[in-house]
Amino acid sequence: MEPKLYSSTSSAAMAKQTWELENNITPMSDSIFYYDEASQSRTQHDAPWTNDPHYFKRVKISALALLKMVVHARSGNTIEVMGLMQGKTDGDAIIVMDAFALPVEGTETRVNAQADAYEYMVEYSQTNKEVGRLENVVGWYHSHPGYGCWLSGIDVSTQMLNQQYQEPFLAVVIDPTRTVSAGKVEIGAFRTYPNGYKPPDEPVSEYQTIPLNKIEDFGVHCKQYYSLDITYFKSSLDTHLLDLLWNKYWVNTLSSSPLLGSADYVAGQISDLAEKLEQAENQLAHSRLGPMMIPSHRKKEEESPLAKITRDSAKITAEQVHGLMSQVMKDTLFNSIRPNRSTLESAGPEPMVES
Repeated sequence: MEPKLYSSTSSAAMAKQTWELENNITPMSDSIFYYDEASQSRTQHDAPWTNDPHYFKRVKISALALLKMVVHARSGNTIEVMGLMQGKTDGDAIIVMDAFALPVEGTETRVNAQADAYEYMVEYSQTNKEVGRLENVVGWYHSHPGYGCWLSGIDVSTQMLNQQYQEPFLAVVIDPTRTVSAGKVEIGAFRTYPNGYKPPDEPVSEYQTIPLNKIEDFGVHCKQYYSLDITYFKSSLDTHLLDLLWNKYWVNTLSSSPLLGSADYVAGQISDLAEKLEQAENQLAHSRLGPMMIPSHRKKEEESPLAKITRDSAKITAEQVHGLMSQVMKDTLFNSIRPNRSTLESAGPEPMVES
């Protein structure tokens, strides 16, 4: 019994190390968790973000807060969930030290906090202050199951309202479906611009797959917010809690199948690819019929529809291969029966033909 227990413990520890490497979690000193109330009050009073809409450029998220958000997002399956993040500011960076879930009712496309959630939020913050946790709420997170990390029109309105009354405030979006499929956490951090602000032309951001039925909502509001660079950290203070939470995450990961759990997601992605191919084919047909209607000069950064479709299909293929590999590894680890050497020796050679 002891070797099996040791084996499961070591495999969980190895999986945790792999997860930390995949998400590039760097160890830091415990001083990052120190909360200087006077310094934070001065920053709040100066409010440098009011003069520069692009003031905050970086987000540092603790490994514990990241894992909490991922576990919560995965528990919702195809339903959106929501929670809040606690932390502090450090120059142009927002440091997220912890996160907690909110008791809200969501749907497959939106999640909104009601009166009960706000009451819970206030009570939770007051309890934290009573036990010496002085850090304030610095943002909210919610999930986008299967359709990427970006802000919808409702998300933009919510974030604008929060930045108007609760600055500094951050919006984080997690895609639990793509996190399970790809292994690495699919996450994005955003802040909105003030009303009437026209952002400068930004460089093309990292390409992400967005379903065809969401592209219009994405395109209409994509210039109303910007993304922040995300890094992750851990220290000796949160190691024990991280280990405890990891055991739950690891058991859920082992007991779930990426192929079966994301079957609806993959079917939707393939259907979406088929629609995009049909749309690209129609565009090519129109361009042949009326070349004068199509602008001859295209931005160098802009990819053709077929190139984007190729990227999307390659991503789906990679995720399926990843799922197949994990299933084969689980089957080898847990379903392969290896008899003891002593049992083989005592049994003697097996006969060539059974009587």
